[in-house]
Amino acid sequence: MTVRVRFAPSPTGMFHVGGARSALQNWIYAQQHGGVFVLRIEDTDAARNRPEWTEGIISALDWIGIERGTYEGPYFQSSYAADHTAAATRLYGEGKAYYCDCTRDDVVARSGNKHTGYDGFCRERGLGPGEGRALRFRTPDEGETVVEDLVRGKPTFENKLIEDFVIARSDGSAVFLLANVVDDMSMGITHVFRAEEHLPNTPKQQMLWEALGVTPPVWGHVPVIVNEKRQKLSKRRDKVALESYRDEGYLAAAMRNYLMLLGWAPTGDREIVPWSVIEEEYRIQDVSHAPAFFDVKKLRAFNGEYLRALTPSEFTQVCAPWLTGTDTIAAPSWPAEKFDAELFTTIAPLAQTRITVLSEIVDYVDFLFLDEPVHDEASWAKAMKEGAADILDGAAAAFGALTDWSADALKTALEQVGEARGLKLGKTQAPVRVAATGRTIGLPLFESLEALGRERTLSRIAAARARL
Repeated sequence: MTVRVRFAPSPTGMFHVGGARSALQNWIYAQQHGGVFVLRIEDTDAARNRPEWTEGIISALDWIGIERGTYEGPYFQSSYAADHTAAATRLYGEGKAYYCDCTRDDVVARSGNKHTGYDGFCRERGLGPGEGRALRFRTPDEGETVVEDLVRGKPTFENKLIEDFVIARSDGSAVFLLANVVDDMSMGITHVFRAEEHLPNTPKQQMLWEALGVTPPVWGHVPVIVNEKRQKLSKRRDKVALESYRDEGYLAAAMRNYLMLLGWAPTGDREIVPWSVIEEEYRIQDVSHAPAFFDVKKLRAFNGEYLRALTPSEFTQVCAPWLTGTDTIAAPSWPAEKFDAELFTTIAPLAQTRITVLSEIVDYVDFLFLDEPVHDEASWAKAMKEGAADILDGAAAAFGALTDWSADALKTALEQVGEARGLKLGKTQAPVRVAATGRTIGLPLFESLEALGRERTLSRIAAARARL
């Protein structure tokens, strides 16, 4: 048997990090078993689907390493509508499904309880298709349905507790439960790995597989992803779009490493590991049952580690989109013609040890490419206190006298300015840093001044002094 797994997102919005994790889990399983990864776009919600969301899914998969051309598809669920209808018709013809015209109000009126499920009222009424009549699957009254689940063992469901569920609407269109099963059958899917929120649907879908005469797939339901309050990640409340993390400057390698740790861990006391280790060691059977906490702070720390592991040339290359702008990343504040790639290359190693996401690079280097620095008012207020004017005067004189414009020479000169005033270097640096770069926090000061150059450094110190 050739292993065939699938990832089946709906193109109704940005790509959820939970979806990315599911895609990676399926992808790795297929790679480990010499199998096939199938991408199916479940696009039957015409009111909410948009072509750009489909492209967004595909480009997001590209980003995390599941590249177009290396998998089967994308297939589109809407293309299989005829197969869905045929399956529904077959189940009805074989007496495994029946038409029902009960509304929810009818069910509540009969039971007197708004929480009661459907009571099978139409099972023996012999209704045919018609307006207002949905097709329901006839579930067994006795026995159990056992789900063979690689993550959760053998969850068992009493059949009598599963109501006769709807498989097709009155207009003949299949609902998710049936469409999903038929698509998986049509595509020869052998293993279905997805979030545990789908587990309650699984006995129903397994019944449909068996009713249609096909052996159900091997199941695996992984824990849901939750936020710091242990609430399931929500598009409305939490930052969940993979594209947002990509455009903020997270590396794909860091993201996919982190996503695979949500419910699983490699051997040994380690978390940041090469992808090859994950591919070798990951086992769906080892995934935890407990909800997985999506810790953005931890992800950010992961990303910083990955950034620091890059070579200088690799770091310069990955910074490029934030230094010029792209279709999804805003252009920086400096004019394009002011950007000096060679100058950036000299200063980049200093930034590499400090940033945790690539978007931070702009605030670290903008002083080099702007005519005047962007003065952060809080930084200005903190640094430009009593005595700042005297420090700036001293720095201007000391720097102006230098014949060697190097970081070491600049540091020695400013140390002397501080010593003459009974100040430590930290106190002396603050007004000079804000004058030159606009901020109290940034790259090492003297390397920054060396890169900025004599003329611009002295001009900015003079401008700051005039403002005091």
